[in-house]
Amino acid sequence: MKIMRVLVLLVAALSLMAAEKYNGPKPLKADIPYLMHADTLIETEAVEAREETRKDATIAVVPGAAARAKTPLAEPIFIMRTEKLSAEKLSAFKMDVKNGNREVVISQKKQRNASKPIYLNATRLADNLWKVEVDQSLENGQYTLSPEGSNQTFSFEVY
Repeated sequence: MKIMRVLVLLVAALSLMAAEKYNGPKPLKADIPYLMHADTLIETEAVEAREETRKDATIAVVPGAAARAKTPLAEPIFIMRTEKLSAEKLSAFKMDVKNGNREVVISQKKQRNASKPIYLNATRLADNLWKVEVDQSLENGQYTLSPEGSNQTFSFEVY
């Protein structure tokens, strides 16, 4: 009787592992998050942000008033194939549009005005393949994902 229970548990565990295999679209380029829209992946806009110091704040500036990658989803999902970047070390930020550029305050002496990161959930789908989900509902606007300690940005728009 004990052997039968062990066999049933083993079969159940194996079937759960098989059900988790990812069969969706895969990114063409490594280290770039792609917005997932059903079976379509949309590459986010990869740009190196420039840092500017104004008064008591450091601001990351990305050229252009709007990102080329757009989604109607308030809680977007990204698929990312990693080689150099870590999906678990990405942070998301809402950007303000000023003077034809997108900006986010990355540090400020008075922390009340510094931008707070938007929480993300990273799930490993396969070797070097990750699903990154925004963990809250986003308002319409400009956003960016950025690896910790880097000026690399991956911009997108929620409309």
